[in-house]
Amino acid sequence: MNCNSHLFAGLPAETRLALTRRQFFARGRNVLGAAALGSLLGESFSRALAGDVAAKPTLPHFAAKAKNVIYLHMVGGPSQMDLYDYKPEMVKMYDKDLPDSIRNGQRLTGMTAGQTRFPVAPSRFKFSQAGQCGLWMNTELLPYTAKSVDDMAFIRSLHTDAINHEPAITEMQTGAMVAGRPCMGSWLSYGLGSMNQNLPTFVVLVAKPTNTEQVQAISGKLWSSGFLPGEHAGVSFRSAGDPILYINNPDGVTPEMRRRQLDGLDQLNEMAYQAVGDPETHTRIQQYEMAFRMQAAVPELTDISSEPASTFELYGEEAKKSGSFANSVLMARRLAERGVRFVQIYHNNWDHHSNVGGRMPSQCKDVDQPTHALIEDLKQRGMFDETLIVWGGEFGRTIYSQGGLTHENYGRDHHPRCFTMWMAGGGVKGGTIYGETDDFSYNVVKDPVHVRDFHATVLRLLGIDHERFTYRAQGLDFKLTGVEQAHVVKEVIA
Repeated sequence: MNCNSHLFAGLPAETRLALTRRQFFARGRNVLGAAALGSLLGESFSRALAGDVAAKPTLPHFAAKAKNVIYLHMVGGPSQMDLYDYKPEMVKMYDKDLPDSIRNGQRLTGMTAGQTRFPVAPSRFKFSQAGQCGLWMNTELLPYTAKSVDDMAFIRSLHTDAINHEPAITEMQTGAMVAGRPCMGSWLSYGLGSMNQNLPTFVVLVAKPTNTEQVQAISGKLWSSGFLPGEHAGVSFRSAGDPILYINNPDGVTPEMRRRQLDGLDQLNEMAYQAVGDPETHTRIQQYEMAFRMQAAVPELTDISSEPASTFELYGEEAKKSGSFANSVLMARRLAERGVRFVQIYHNNWDHHSNVGGRMPSQCKDVDQPTHALIEDLKQRGMFDETLIVWGGEFGRTIYSQGGLTHENYGRDHHPRCFTMWMAGGGVKGGTIYGETDDFSYNVVKDPVHVRDFHATVLRLLGIDHERFTYRAQGLDFKLTGVEQAHVVKEVIA
């Protein structure tokens, strides 16, 4: 490095330290060493010298059925047998021990591993058939959803690798149980790009549940861009105060003054990029520019006073309450309407270790009418066929009770072996019921669907071949679906 010290003259010490070997070679020095190394490592090294580490993919691979996604994640793991996976035979098994042949040595969490017995807890709620598809579901707590089942495809055979929340929700969002990978929204932002230059490509809303007995931590890593450029991270909208921190100018700063300030910053950042070549510098430039454009776009977006009375008749009065699930879903429609590619809504308190009888009604009331309203609203606006809606959690719950058991109340532990999710709109075959579980809703007995299969299916609906959609980082070609074989669930695609 000493013989080439003139390359770095005038750069700050921290900048000199930030220079990578690739950036050093790319500046044309040490040519003999670079040529020798390039002859050994081949074309990939030559691309690296030219800065082409991860070439932008040409997407979509197929004709896309959906343009954007609204993903409704129920944080904690909804109880499938209390909602969509009807198990009438369990009434006869009330308070009897779960057979060893069903459990089959499955690992348990520390919350139930010490129980001396595992008594079966049938659902206390009323089920009936809904729609032309005849889905047996909890119509007592989900009467609005029951009206929409013929627009939905239910997958009752999902399974995952993780038994605890943190790795399970990370896998559901990013395809891996360890932190640091891009989430689905970031992958789609990177691959498909923006449809509105004045708003983020990927927006996150965290809805506050009515009941807050047992909420799970929700961290920004779930909408991180991981190793993708930082511009593809989700932008979190707040439910109180300014929707986005620092979106408004301080008192005394006019838009014209802010524009001049950003022009100066852009010039400084461009100089830094030319000197160092760090792609995150361009990310910083783009984020400043996006923030400036959002100062005009976000107030109009978040002002729901222009919505007609019919909107609140459809979504319910809760839609007027900032931060509620109904308000978040209405905001998701407004975001999708304005071309936002991916909207993620998190709704907490589905971790039903106890008091299912008391908590499930409030959880379902939060989501039932707004979810049905979203489907109807998108239909009225001609957006349903191009907007994919996803509903589900990170795993399921156990048929046996955690803690005390009565006919009216019980608790359920985490269960990764099977759970239910549904999709609607955006190329989904409505009225589909895919996959089966055993009489105990404990094991998948037909058409298993792993999380990576679910990801592959979502990508396919957006016109993407999951096998060809990669990003090179740390010397590897990463995919959302990982290295194990993933299958598109073609039966749920129209």
